[in-house]
Amino acid sequence: MLTKRQNLLETIKGGNPDRFVNQYEAFMCQPTKYGMIMVNPYVESGEQLAPGGTIKNQWGVTISWPAGVPGPFPVHDAEHKVLKDVTEWRKVVKAPNLDFPQKEWDKFKPSIEAIDRNEVFATVFNAPGIFEQTHYLMGIDSCLESFYEEPEALKELIDYITDWQLDYAKLLYENFHPDAVFQHDDWGSHLSSFISPAMFEEFLVPAYKKLYGFWKANGIELIVHHSDAYGANLVPAMIEIGIDIWQGPVTTNKTPELVKQYGGKISFMGDIDNGVIDRVHLVNEDGTPIDSAESKAAREVIAKEARRAVETNGKLYYIPCCTMGGPESSFRGVYEALTEDIDKLSKEFFK
Repeated sequence: MLTKRQNLLETIKGGNPDRFVNQYEAFMCQPTKYGMIMVNPYVESGEQLAPGGTIKNQWGVTISWPAGVPGPFPVHDAEHKVLKDVTEWRKVVKAPNLDFPQKEWDKFKPSIEAIDRNEVFATVFNAPGIFEQTHYLMGIDSCLESFYEEPEALKELIDYITDWQLDYAKLLYENFHPDAVFQHDDWGSHLSSFISPAMFEEFLVPAYKKLYGFWKANGIELIVHHSDAYGANLVPAMIEIGIDIWQGPVTTNKTPELVKQYGGKISFMGDIDNGVIDRVHLVNEDGTPIDSAESKAAREVIAKEARRAVETNGKLYYIPCCTMGGPESSFRGVYEALTEDIDKLSKEFFK
């Protein structure tokens, strides 16, 4: 039986996997939230956000996570918006400090060294991405307007953010030597990309070529990019900047068609929309199953979506997964239920 790491590589390289890659299993390398390498001196230097809370991060962005919603988002009213005029970004935007004593990095190394890299990928998690950081600072509406109204100032800001991301990446590489990078950066809505492919090519491709080019030049094996959105029109650019796995493609992308067209150049991890399957709690807070008509109906939907996804996408260049940007769900037990169903489908499809 192949290890989780080996099975993923067989899948994305068009080889001979012995089962479906089950969601995030190959990247869950530590007993922490998401199972990825998420903690380091920079992360520890900021306030930690929990559901129901509000913090100001190291960039000065106020982020709120209201109770009962899937995740956090910046606050962009007049009082809290960091950057009100993109042309003034040099006066306002201050990149966070990355100058930490080496001993602060060294304390994390024993847990990194304990990772079984034959079984899984030592995967560093990074969020937000370059595009997200721009709209975190100024708001999504002002950010998108800037692509048209102040392109040169926006390009300068993107370069500034990219340079900081590169400095951060160098520290992660030098201290942790990861095998994979899991990068968040949402590039669209459920129906379209936020900007056109031409504009994406002009503004963001050069930035990500620098960032992902650094990782590839230093031996990183996989670039996994999360964008739980429509992005079918951006796939050629994703290939150009070095993404190995696009995690999060929602069903509006017609993912099976993308697998057929681009499989072998990039792989796809998702096509099971959280908006469809992630709607009710399946377990109580203590982990015991909820036995109700509603939960049974929800389990049927999850099983149906899992089967549709594997039947239409196939065994190669595709990883069945929820579109959520990590091994979790908004409602208790949904991620685990999908994991169980994918395991059952592996036994059926890989006989």
